Amino acid sequence: MDTNQLKTLAFAAVKQTPLSFSHNGKEETFNVETVNETLRKEFDKLAGNARSFRRNKDLIFELIEETIDEVLPVRVEQQYEAFAETRVVSQGDKVIFRKRITEASRARAKREFVTRVGLAGRYETFMLDGAELTVTTGAIGGAVRIGFEEFLDGRIRFDELTSVLLEGMDEFIYVEIAKALDAAYEDVPTNNVVTANRFDERAMDSLLAIADSYYGGNSIIVCTNEFAGTMVPTTGSGVNYDAFSSGMKDELWRNGRLGDYKGHTVVILRQSMVDVTNTEKVIDPSNAYILPSGNERPVKIAFEGDTAVRESDDNDDWSRELHTYKKFGVAVFTNPAMCKYQNTSLSKTISRD
Repeated sequence: MDTNQLKTLAFAAVKQTPLSFSHNGKEETFNVETVNETLRKEFDKLAGNARSFRRNKDLIFELIEETIDEVLPVRVEQQYEAFAETRVVSQGDKVIFRKRITEASRARAKREFVTRVGLAGRYETFMLDGAELTVTTGAIGGAVRIGFEEFLDGRIRFDELTSVLLEGMDEFIYVEIAKALDAAYEDVPTNNVVTANRFDERAMDSLLAIADSYYGGNSIIVCTNEFAGTMVPTTGSGVNYDAFSSGMKDELWRNGRLGDYKGHTVVILRQSMVDVTNTEKVIDPSNAYILPSGNERPVKIAFEGDTAVRESDDNDDWSRELHTYKKFGVAVFTNPAMCKYQNTSLSKTISRD
């Protein structure tokens, strides 16, 4: 199998999709299981033992680099397309997003857009020059340690190796988006933020009324599954079960939440744990971000240049570490349509007390 075919096979394995291409002079179609098995056999030839790995490591690194470049931006775009715009540029190119201003916005003279930009928790605020925003990128990466015995036993699988790196980088991006959103809400009007120790239906409806009044459509709600589970009909004393239809009750029982909220799409942010102690969640579940609908998605995500992989093999146990490097940036166009509901009864930490 030549290098181009091997790359195509690697892309399909990581994406978990079937594949058709010409091989040995004939057209072949591989289902997902066959794709994974074929790639395993090909990877065994490249890294089935330490000597093979030394001979072929440049090709292996190239496969990892190009697979991440192929898969990561698409995965991020698919996950956040409801409220984020993703762009990929070459190394050294500026990433410039232009704000489209509607005639309704011009007429209402509400164009004081600012942005929050950040990476790894460092944020700055500045006024936009007209309606353009240049997103600054910075390095993100991941690492995976491979034991020497895994080389000797031929137990390394390319799709698993690459998936570990992808998941780590994807989660980092996920956290940076949440940080940027939180920072952006420091600039919205006071009426755009509600903080309470429970879900208050009337308070949420008031925020949606503000967001819906811009850009001509129902806004979307971005939150964790935990927050979404609280968005049910309420009264002053708690959940109003009399307002539930039988279908709503069934849906809540099956999914732990309703599919939407009064005609507003609910976008679920994935949740995970900071570490294996399972005491702290990665994303604060108390926040629900209400973002205006329409053509302009407020979150801007940028990838710059190619992924790079390097090896560290000076560990005392002979294990090897593969380190990845990728340039990424995120920014948020803050505008007066953005609202946030914070339910302080939902905690980022987990305690049995």
